[in-house]
Amino acid sequence: MIRLLVDLALTHIAGRGRQTVVSVLGVALGVGFSIAMAALMQGSQNDLIDTIVKEYPHVSVSVDTRKPRPQPASAVYDVADYSGLRPRDDRRGILNPAAVEAALRTWVPGRVSGTLGLQATARYGGSDVGVSVVGIDPDRYAAVSPLPGNMVQGRVDDLKATASRVVIGDGVAETLGAAVGSTITVSSSEGVSLRFRVVGVFNSGVSAEDDQLVYMLLKNAQTLAAQPSAINAIRLSLDDPYAADAVADRIEGTFGLDAKSWQEANQSLLEAIFVRNVIMYTVVGAILLVAGFGIFNIVSTITHEKARDIAILKSLGFRSADMRRLFLMEGLAMGTVGSVLGWGLGFALTMLLGSIRFEVKAEVEMTHLPVVVDWTHYALAALFAMGSAAVAGYLPARRAASLNPVDIIRGAT
Repeated sequence: MIRLLVDLALTHIAGRGRQTVVSVLGVALGVGFSIAMAALMQGSQNDLIDTIVKEYPHVSVSVDTRKPRPQPASAVYDVADYSGLRPRDDRRGILNPAAVEAALRTWVPGRVSGTLGLQATARYGGSDVGVSVVGIDPDRYAAVSPLPGNMVQGRVDDLKATASRVVIGDGVAETLGAAVGSTITVSSSEGVSLRFRVVGVFNSGVSAEDDQLVYMLLKNAQTLAAQPSAINAIRLSLDDPYAADAVADRIEGTFGLDAKSWQEANQSLLEAIFVRNVIMYTVVGAILLVAGFGIFNIVSTITHEKARDIAILKSLGFRSADMRRLFLMEGLAMGTVGSVLGWGLGFALTMLLGSIRFEVKAEVEMTHLPVVVDWTHYALAALFAMGSAAVAGYLPARRAASLNPVDIIRGAT
């Protein structure tokens, strides 16, 4: 019986060849473009998150000076009003940073490195540029940062050779007109000016870093900031980046310091990605739903034209369920063929988009469109297309099953 129904379904479809081809191509185009769109969206999302996880600390620990500390009265009274409060002017940074780092290393599943950051001005050959100076221990910082792999000239270890050496971003080098071997002057807001020799240039692919960051030995940064032995930030690189929230919460509860995970630091960006994904899948669903209307149209037409055939089949003993099954098979057949063709089209479009090369230097440098081949996209597109095809085939099939063969033969319908 099933084989006979399959033969009848294929005969009906072949009988309207042009309309069948149009409907199948509609499904194929919907599936293909949805796969290509999903590949591009997922690729750009993965590329952005990989850059964030790679270039920025998984957890950043600092002293929170953005607002005054909680007042004792707030813990006793539900309503308390204060005036004239301001953050305490404390330039010591993290108190007893060596003990804090040592304690973190005992339980943090990753690497730890303390740094001192400050704002300064770099000068070379009459050109000035505002920079963010980061004082580091090269050995420990290399374990928590991709800086060694981002070097395009020189090495991070060259900072250790002698004092008064710096590594600068290629954007800083371009603005100053400096190069490896140049001697630049760095001045802090404390009125301290020191001369440094450039021993390396890096490119992280993130313009905000390449155009501003200057790395030097921790002791040199402390001299510039007039803060001997001070550390105002601790950078953590975790074995599992997605454990950053839990680690940050534990640090805040243990040390009372401000600990921010990369998810929290980029919360608005991650929310924007979620909204974009919702929009993407809504558009993809709409495309495939429109393709389903093509299948509905052709199956409805076949049902109307084959009314007498339906009557004859039912008079020969075919049940209403068989009629529903017959026209449902026709819709699914077109959906299946369209999905398979759409897979090929989607893969070809994905490869084409991935091969496009260009150069954009915005917040994150890009040299090509980031795409990803994820078979989940193919499965979801096919399932949605098959679902649309099943619904498009079932509605006419239900009508066909309800027809009375006696009325059809007598010409009542």
